[in-house]
Amino acid sequence: MAMNALALAPGPILRRDDRDGVTTLTLDDPASRNALSEAMLAALSATFAALAADRSVRAVVLTAVGPCFSSGHNLKEMTARRVDPDRGRAYFTDILGRCSAMMQQIVALPQPVIAAVQGLATAAGCQLVATCDLAVASTAARFCTPGVNIGLFCSTPMVALSRNVAPKHAMEMLLLGDMIPAEEALRMGLVNRVVPAGEELEAAQALAARIAAKSTLTVKIGKRAFYDQMGLRLSDAYDHASAVMVENMLARDAEEGIGATLAKRQPRWEDR
Repeated sequence: MAMNALALAPGPILRRDDRDGVTTLTLDDPASRNALSEAMLAALSATFAALAADRSVRAVVLTAVGPCFSSGHNLKEMTARRVDPDRGRAYFTDILGRCSAMMQQIVALPQPVIAAVQGLATAAGCQLVATCDLAVASTAARFCTPGVNIGLFCSTPMVALSRNVAPKHAMEMLLLGDMIPAEEALRMGLVNRVVPAGEELEAAQALAARIAAKSTLTVKIGKRAFYDQMGLRLSDAYDHASAVMVENMLARDAEEGIGATLAKRQPRWEDR
């Protein structure tokens, strides 16, 4: 069992633990409510880049410490740049671009990412949950896109939110900025499961362990195809999915898995 930690000065705001093919990433900056600050974005981006190339990692769990999963962008950092000659335009463009790129890293990651939400997830923090492939929420978790209440519509969180929940649910969250309890988030499809407070990490890791027991090649193919087909017309989506399935059928693990099913035995994955 290997364990690693990623630390950026002045402290370990993002921790990484590896156990049996499952990597758990923990946002550990409760003083800033685990804001997606410059440092946190850099840490997440670097870690996701490393995970993408790490074949020993089969699933990822993303969690946090403190009462807040993530409060979204660090508004203090952003406000401080209003004194720039361009009133912060270049900085805002850069930081929002970096955040969007990090979110897309999660989607592009070959391993599924499961959010374990213990507390409040607001604005880009809610976006982070919506971006993950799966999400387990504590009964204490709350979700909100409150930008409209401070004159800053949650436009980038809207992208992930609108791809997870029905349009009218997304618009209600975006237009009202109300706090959504965990059970309502479950009904809307923003999270997969709600568990008693304190059990969300264990539940997310249990899901990750089940995924880790499957062929990583198959999971990688399936995750990529899922997101690729979402933006296509129905006929194009079927054409793409059919082509993907043909290639998958020719993979060694598909041959092994089908053979094992017919022989009524457990498959032995080679991840190829």
